[in-house]
Amino acid sequence: MTTTHSPSSTGLATRLLAGQAIVLVAGALTVGLVAAVIGPPIFHQHLLEAGHQQNSPELVHIEMAYRDSSLISVGIGLLISLLAAGAVTWFLTRRLRRPLEQVTHAARELTLGHYATRVPAIAAGTELETLAAAFNTMAARLDSVEDTRRRMLSDLAHELRTPIATISAYHEGLHDGVTSLGPESRAALEEQTQRLARLADDIDEVSTAEEGRLALDLRSHHVSHLLWAAHEGIRDRYAAKGVNLLVDDRSVAGLQVLVDRSRIGQVLTNLLNNALRHTPAGGTVIISAVSDRDHVSITVSDNGDGMTPEQLEHAFERFYRADFARTHDRTGSGIGLTISRAIINAHGGSLTAASSGPDQGSTLTINLPTP
Repeated sequence: MTTTHSPSSTGLATRLLAGQAIVLVAGALTVGLVAAVIGPPIFHQHLLEAGHQQNSPELVHIEMAYRDSSLISVGIGLLISLLAAGAVTWFLTRRLRRPLEQVTHAARELTLGHYATRVPAIAAGTELETLAAAFNTMAARLDSVEDTRRRMLSDLAHELRTPIATISAYHEGLHDGVTSLGPESRAALEEQTQRLARLADDIDEVSTAEEGRLALDLRSHHVSHLLWAAHEGIRDRYAAKGVNLLVDDRSVAGLQVLVDRSRIGQVLTNLLNNALRHTPAGGTVIISAVSDRDHVSITVSDNGDGMTPEQLEHAFERFYRADFARTHDRTGSGIGLTISRAIINAHGGSLTAASSGPDQGSTLTINLPTP
């Protein structure tokens, strides 16, 4: 059973005025009570000490004048205070209503999916300006998330289209008798099926990592061992393409880090595969590490395609790949760097990318805390 709450029918001005009126009336009653109960005895005592006779007509007249003047003063003061409260309420309401209406309108637009909506600049005090700035920041983040979602769905559809079309074509060919299930067709179907399975696994893995559900088996490992293990696992592919793969572990001899060896190996393999895709034959990729106080930096640098500032900005987004990557190589799913960053974040570290520009090579840097 759900309970709905209808908005209050009273406006901001009414509530402000009512609140101030309650305070003013309470103050006036307090002043009047003090003037009526405590004031007259004190005033009477002072008159006696001044030489007036008890119960004299003069004394009674003075005390009546005191009571009347006190009541009139309190009444006039209350009336003026109420008028002043009304004026202040009108001013504040007029000053606050438009900014609040703007924020409310923008919030309603966001609920309708119009994520480009922003609250215009307002000059209504620091608090409302801070509220507007926070709202615009939130809207910008939602707009960015929505843009990423649309691009992700578009790229996911693009990634699925080729293997599905290939499998469908072979299925129709086999059904119509145009082709037979020989070694070539079997290999093609197996390749596309594996591609779909790999894409599904990658999507599940990056979601698991980004949601903080990644289980890590943290143990101390020598940094140099991690570098050489990654080198040994991929050197044949580098040799086949004619790209040089070098390891520089001189700065981290004997240094250990607390990591999940298989996960870090997965990250290094992703980075080295990425470097291999973007480095032409005859190029060089260097995997190295340096230590600095409480962290160690592992870098994978190449002298290949490089990246533009726009590509650097989107390098770690799901399914993002530069145009030249789509042209030169279709083996990647576009999720490798996203998975890698999520894994490094789970280790309490960071993964960043840098490049001087197209054809200037790229450098991916892993920062990990040391025990």
